[in-house]
Amino acid sequence: MIAAFFGSFAGNIVLFIVGLLLLIKGGDWFVDGATGIAERFHVPELLIGATVVSIGTTLPEVMVSASSAAQGLGDMAYGNAIGSIICNTALVAALTIAIKPSKVERKSLFVPVAFFFAAAAIYVVIAYSSQYFSRTVGIILLLIFAAYMILNIRDAVKGSTIVSKQADTAEESESEDDKKVKPMWLDILLLVVGAALITLGANLLIDNGTAIASYLGVPNSVIALTFVALGTSLPELVTAITSLAKGHGALSLGNIIGANLFNLVLVSGLSITIAPFSIPAGKTIGGINASLVMDMPIMLAVMLIMTVPTLLRGKLSRVQGILLLAIYAGFCAFQFVM
Repeated sequence: MIAAFFGSFAGNIVLFIVGLLLLIKGGDWFVDGATGIAERFHVPELLIGATVVSIGTTLPEVMVSASSAAQGLGDMAYGNAIGSIICNTALVAALTIAIKPSKVERKSLFVPVAFFFAAAAIYVVIAYSSQYFSRTVGIILLLIFAAYMILNIRDAVKGSTIVSKQADTAEESESEDDKKVKPMWLDILLLVVGAALITLGANLLIDNGTAIASYLGVPNSVIALTFVALGTSLPELVTAITSLAKGHGALSLGNIIGANLFNLVLVSGLSITIAPFSIPAGKTIGGINASLVMDMPIMLAVMLIMTVPTLLRGKLSRVQGILLLAIYAGFCAFQFVM
């Protein structure tokens, strides 16, 4: 009876939710462990936010898309990457911006924004010219990811000596009673267990998301662009809410932009390299693939709305958040109406 339940529609929904919960907790523990290790070795906070935290919160997308690609579900891998960027920007970031706009340091945002739009240009050109992502494209995207990481590490190394000296001085001024440092083994345990939960959650999410799609007669690409994308963006949402509560809205914005970049160059790059695929040819608008008319333009539009005014003015505006939320509502409605 239990086996029959979990093989039913209701069972698929339960397992889908379990998968989401495992992704959330796994991502949370992974980020805690990675951040603890980075801080232990005096890695600058900016590098932690732009790389370690962004990679940690992007791991669900990596696992879901890589699993999808390996199973020949290119439409799910494609939809999850694009959908996560839209969800991260027009829902997660938009909520934090609409609730509490903040000032940002333009210099810290320029590099990830520049890398994102450079990668997006390659992605879009390939999509509109051939509608097929070859393994070569996947490797190019992964090389962009490597270049971004190397650049961040190089910049961090320049200030690592200063950061280390400051940290050592601070430690010397503290008494033993004031120190509350987690043991190294606990950080490693959080890292390993978090990664394991993310892997298990991703498998449950992809398997049951596909089953739910078939039950409802909804294309996999639509499920990936909405439900799965929202589910795998929950770590970013948790990070954004935590950052907002602690008064670090700029940190949240940096994490979102970094995660969006990784969705393009790491998530998509890895998925394409594992199993090259064509853009899903499901719905059409005016005889043209709906993804080319709707999904990609919205992905670019929401990133432009969030980043360009911010880079020009050095601060976020509540209007940006409200506009992005309206776009996301319209995007979701379109996916199920059309």
